[in-house]
Amino acid sequence: MTTIDRPALAEFLRRRREALQPEDVGLARGSRRRTAGLRREEVAALCHMSTDYYARLERERGPQPSAQMLAAIAQGLRLSLAERDHLFRLAGQQPPDRGSSEHVSPGLIRILDRLTDTPAEIVTELGETLRQTPAGVALTGDLTAHEGPFRSIGYRWFADPDARRLYAPEEHTFLSRMYTSGLRELATLRGPSSRAARYAELLLAESAEFRELWERHEIGIRPRDVKHFVHPEVGALELQCQRLIDPEQSHCLLVYTATPGSESAEKLRLLSVIGAQSLA
Repeated sequence: MTTIDRPALAEFLRRRREALQPEDVGLARGSRRRTAGLRREEVAALCHMSTDYYARLERERGPQPSAQMLAAIAQGLRLSLAERDHLFRLAGQQPPDRGSSEHVSPGLIRILDRLTDTPAEIVTELGETLRQTPAGVALTGDLTAHEGPFRSIGYRWFADPDARRLYAPEEHTFLSRMYTSGLRELATLRGPSSRAARYAELLLAESAEFRELWERHEIGIRPRDVKHFVHPEVGALELQCQRLIDPEQSHCLLVYTATPGSESAEKLRLLSVIGAQSLA
């Protein structure tokens, strides 16, 4: 940790706040708005912090922000990766490693925000869900609520039997092979000190099924375009999964759709209503 540059940090925060428009973050502009860009209280809400804390940063006051607080500010202000790294340095902190970063690019967030009636989520390379649409929560539950290794769907698949209930039984064997293959690839790519390697070590100690599959050393098993879900309220669903990849962050936007006119399409429409009611 180095010295914070309070004047430069305050100016940078003000400039980014003033450049961000209400419609950029899904807010109504309103007829009486006089502030250039967003108000401080709006940014504070986006960053999940108090208005007083954020305001003190813009006034060159307050404590030195922690890395966790800076990450929240960077995401709330929709900063690019370069801007996020600049924010950390101004605050006297070392920017996070880009290979394992959970900072979602503004472009992916803008796309996700427009998919209001479609199940969609943004995930890391380890299958950790960072954001979901309301319809996505209605389809799979709130996957952002998990903590620790259980944030990864590949880890949950072997460590928590409930993780499999949402998927058709005939898919389980393939998904077990796919998650094991993916985790082995990531552990090799990211190295022995990575989260992927740590999750593999935990599963080798906990799951006999994972150990058997790990010993096969299968590589390159990729997700299928069609996924079969068994939803507790609407039953069987056959959905196409489209993927938009952010190569700089190794994040992926997953969008689930159904063939128009199909039974699954009707069920997705019902789920979008369930999601809207849950949000309300």
